[in-house]
Amino acid sequence: MPKEPVTRNDVAEYAGVSTAVVSYVVNEGPRKVAPETRERVLEAIRVLGYRPNATARALRMGTTRTFGLITPDGGNPLFAELAKAIDKAAASRGYVVLQTSADGDPATERAKIAELLTRRVSGLLLVAPHEEPDLTDAEVPAIAINRVLPTVSSVRPAYREGARRGVEHLVQHGHRVVGLVVGGAGHPERELGWQDALEAGGLELGPIARTTFSRAGGRAAANTLLEATNRPTAIFASSDLQAVGVLTALREAGLRVPEDIAVVAFDGTAETEYTWPPLTVVRQPLEQMAQAAVSRLIDGEAAVEAITFPTELIVRKSCGC
Repeated sequence: MPKEPVTRNDVAEYAGVSTAVVSYVVNEGPRKVAPETRERVLEAIRVLGYRPNATARALRMGTTRTFGLITPDGGNPLFAELAKAIDKAAASRGYVVLQTSADGDPATERAKIAELLTRRVSGLLLVAPHEEPDLTDAEVPAIAINRVLPTVSSVRPAYREGARRGVEHLVQHGHRVVGLVVGGAGHPERELGWQDALEAGGLELGPIARTTFSRAGGRAAANTLLEATNRPTAIFASSDLQAVGVLTALREAGLRVPEDIAVVAFDGTAETEYTWPPLTVVRQPLEQMAQAAVSRLIDGEAAVEAITFPTELIVRKSCGC
């Protein structure tokens, strides 16, 4: 027969206290418990393997100590690494994370937000959200990651400055025509950084190929750049996934990286260390961003603020170093 679950009465009997005292220890209030008594209760919980009802506790305390995390693409390594960093930051503060994906669809994103709110999450983390969330009646804090919204605080990398540094590195290698593989409309900062670096070097803008943030998109974009009249000798890709596709297209075209065409990418996920050649990248500070986002949700904020974190240039073989 299955073992009967340990109850609060069992813990109280083992520790020699009332069930109310057990409740005060488990719920950290509302009344204080003497240190010696508290230790007896905690010892009873450990010995008996008592597991409080998290849902009932949340209803009593008015919080589930749970965050809802919505990413635009659960299969993207960048968002997987970001989710891991958020989960780690939340756990260090005693919170757990419910993660889901919007699949790049605004309607799905709205539905997922509504679903998480019905689960009484204590806050929302929205990665690259499509639109401003309607939280008027929810009274739940939210924070955007990798995108700025008018009425919700945000954390993000310094996209423009990071892109400028990546392209500047290619220019320092002597490249005079640097092509750009970039996501569609709504992501202008990486393009502006590319433009800043070329203008600062006294160079004309190279060819641009706009595509999706995917491996297939990067592959198609690279083929487009190879057909340009001002064919580039270097390519800056606005995401790691695009850069992986770029490497595939260049290999299929019989070109060597970096001897024939150099490549630099933006994001800096672990995947880029294991491509061939290993990719030079502009790395997003995911752990810093995750910690800041979680802290804002837990500790509150005085005003809506867009927080920007510096990126890091990681030099590997794909740029010619």
